[in-house]
Order: sequence, then structure tokens, then C-alpha cells
Amino acid sequence: MSEALLQIRDLSVDYLLDRGAFRAVKNVSFDIGRGELFGLAGESGCGKSTIAYAITRLAKAPAWVAGGEILLDGQDLLKLPESRLQEVRWRRIGMVFQSAMNSLNPLMRVEAQFHDVLRRHTGSSREKSRARAEEMFKLVGIPASRLTDYPHQFSGGMRQRIVIAICLALKPELIIMDEPTTALDVVVQREILEQVIDLQRGYGFSVLFITHDLHLMAQLCHRIGVMLKGELVEVGDVRQVSRAPAHDYTRKLWGAIPQLPGHPAVKDAIA
Repeated sequence: MSEALLQIRDLSVDYLLDRGAFRAVKNVSFDIGRGELFGLAGESGCGKSTIAYAITRLAKAPAWVAGGEILLDGQDLLKLPESRLQEVRWRRIGMVFQSAMNSLNPLMRVEAQFHDVLRRHTGSSREKSRARAEEMFKLVGIPASRLTDYPHQFSGGMRQRIVIAICLALKPELIIMDEPTTALDVVVQREILEQVIDLQRGYGFSVLFITHDLHLMAQLCHRIGVMLKGELVEVGDVRQVSRAPAHDYTRKLWGAIPQLPGHPAVKDAIA
């Protein structure tokens, strides 16, 4: 792994309920290197998204970070005052949310949504925002002439590309993608993931890719972490975790992937 950009140390997150605290993330530790695509896999409810919201400090009550450190270039994000978070959130760490294509404001033209983001974080003028939006639309394969359209005028896959483009507009060092292709069909899913890989190679940003789909993750990531009931039970190179998983739960996840007759298993195809 390259030099660590993000280091998570003994992170614990609780949900404070009427009947007491429920620990959703239990002493989780892992690193993400510069330019690395790191995958976090596991079943629904295992704590993957909770970790993403803790990193960006977007977690709201009843969620509460009970302990640990989240270090970006050695700086603990959990200790930053709210006034300094804007220097980090979106500018250094961007996030593509689950069902991201529904996160666009349906009442605003796409160009205006680009401008809102750039003006808030960089003070950009409308003209400069327009130029940046055109540049990002070109990168994700959408004609710049469509910047004046509303979100409902785009397909699901195009809306997903727009959200990724807005996220990339501020040139973050780390992008968190929380199951970004869940609502898309497999063809569009593959197109978007291939585009993410191309953009990552061009821009050199790191990616935390969160999904329950190991098959998808194996095609995208350099290393994989596997979560079970709030604990990180295994971390390793994608080939290592696919060919010789150390934990029984990881073996079961691989075993749950259906195989077409005559085609190699995913773990053999990526070896």
C-alpha cells in the first residue's frame, strides 16, 4: 500500500436508543493509501455506511462517535471544530451517497447545483462555475448543453454521473462512494464503475467504495475490508481475500456469488 492518506484507529460508533446504546461499529481500524481504491464489504446493517458518515462527520443523533481516531494526513477529524470542517468536507473528502441519483434538487437546474457547491466552498463566480461544470460534464460523458436541464430530464445512470461530477468538481483527495450503483441495472453499473476507474487514474484520488457486492468490489478495488456485525473481520489485497479468505464469513460471501457454467469464478478470474 502507498503512503496512508486516511487512517482509522479503533473507531466505535453508538446509536443512542430509549432502551440504551447500541454499538454499530466496534473498534474498527484500517488505512487508505494515496491513490488507492479500498473496498468495504458486508451485509446490510453491518456498519459500513455508519463508518462513512463518521469519516465525514455527517452522522446525526441518535448516532454518536464513542471513541477512536479518524486521521487525514495525521490530523484527527473528530477533533476539528465545526468552523474548520468546511476546509475538509467536500474539498478534501467528497461523498457520493447511497441512491445518489435522488440527491439532486428536482427544482433546480443542474448548472445551478454546480454553482451552489462551487460558490460555497471556493467563492467561485457563476461564469467560473459554468466553465468548471462544462469540464466535469465532458469528463463523465454528458453534453455541456444539458447543464440547463432539470434532474428529471436525465436517466438514472446520467443522474448518477452528474452526482459524481459535482463531487469531483472540488478535486477532493478522497471520495467515499456508498453503494453508488445499487439502483442501476448491471450494464449502467459497469459503465459507471469503468468511468470511476478512468477518472481515478486521471486525477489520482483515493476511493472508499462501500457495497455488499464482493463481485463488484473485486473488479474495482486494490484492497478489501470485510465487516460483520460492526466488526472488521478481515482486510487484505483483493487477490488474497478472494483466493484465500481468512474468515469463514468472507468465504460464505464468495460462495454466495452465482457462477455461470463454463465461466471462471470471480476469485479465479482476478487471480
